[in-house]
Amino acid sequence: MTDNQIKARVKAVLGGTSHDSATSENPLVVPGGPLHPDHALQVLTLAQRTAEEHVAIAKRQSDKIRSDAQAAADQSARDAQVHAHNVRCEADKVLAEARATSEQAARDARLRADDAKRSAEQILAEAKGAADTVVTDAQGHAEQLKLQAQQRYEDSVGSLIAKREALQRQIEALEHFDREYRARLTSFMQGQLRALWVDRPRVGTGLEVLEIAAEPEPEAAAEASAHSS
Repeated sequence: MTDNQIKARVKAVLGGTSHDSATSENPLVVPGGPLHPDHALQVLTLAQRTAEEHVAIAKRQSDKIRSDAQAAADQSARDAQVHAHNVRCEADKVLAEARATSEQAARDARLRADDAKRSAEQILAEAKGAADTVVTDAQGHAEQLKLQAQQRYEDSVGSLIAKREALQRQIEALEHFDREYRARLTSFMQGQLRALWVDRPRVGTGLEVLEIAAEPEPEAAAEASAHSS
């Protein structure tokens, strides 16, 4: 009930009063004169009723405000719960995706590590095989070179021996030729000397004749020269 309605009811109550009902014990003064006790009681009752109505209205409004606030609070709480649930679901989803991504990355890393290990082992095996092949080829080549060097050495030594023997034979032939040449030259010179002495005899003292007689024959001198050489 509004203030205007309360004033209207009070005026209605006051308008129904008379000047005869007023007493000296209840000297309520009204614009038209003293107020009758019954009317005063009615006014008090009306005022109390109005106050109770105001209290009731205020209580209803308070209850309504409290219920609206509680409803808003409950709705806010429900909205907060829904939002928290959504956030938690989104966080769980992101966490699950991150965990799945991490596990996939770990699997990929393990696969790449295994591939790298296999590739390294294959490369190592190929390198070892190539190294063994190179070593084998080098050993074979070295053995072949050794055999060739040995063969060349033997050929060279054999050739030198053959050349030495040939040179020795040539030296012996030259020595033989030298002896024969000297013997022939000596014989020739002695023959020439003999011929000179025969063609042109010399006359001298008995000493010179003895010296000439003491000289050996040219052939004997040649033989002695040959034996000495």
